[in-house]
Amino acid sequence: MTQNGIVLVVSVSIIQDNEVLIIKENKPTAQNKWNFPSGRIEQGEDILFAARREVKEETGFDVKLVNSTGVYNFTSNTSHQVILFHFIGEITGGSLTIDEAEIIDSKWISLDELKDLDNEKLRDASGIKQITDALINERIYPISLFKEQLI
Repeated sequence: MTQNGIVLVVSVSIIQDNEVLIIKENKPTAQNKWNFPSGRIEQGEDILFAARREVKEETGFDVKLVNSTGVYNFTSNTSHQVILFHFIGEITGGSLTIDEAEIIDSKWISLDELKDLDNEKLRDASGIKQITDALINERIYPISLFKEQLI
């Protein structure tokens, strides 16, 4: 969702066997850039629902959100102010399938390898590096900080 130049985004790290899943985007603003499964929160959408929806759309996996590394604020490569809510998810179902119109590749990578990836290969590298550092140093917060939207 974009309002007054501010973009609200959710992002999810799926960690399995000491590796995290990253995707390579094929979007006009992020051509061939690695990222966590992520995307914009839609108007009126619950943040936690948005995070699960984006993972499903970009990877085919169903996830349970178990923790958060926090909320990040940065300026994107399109000069928008981004408020990013980052979560940690566990796979509960589905299978890895990517929609090649938006995602051209995926891979499992250790956090140390991700930390060392060249910034030019990452979408919004500063944010990804901050999240990776939080994951490595186990600066995580309970998912209960985020309340499901009441309808």
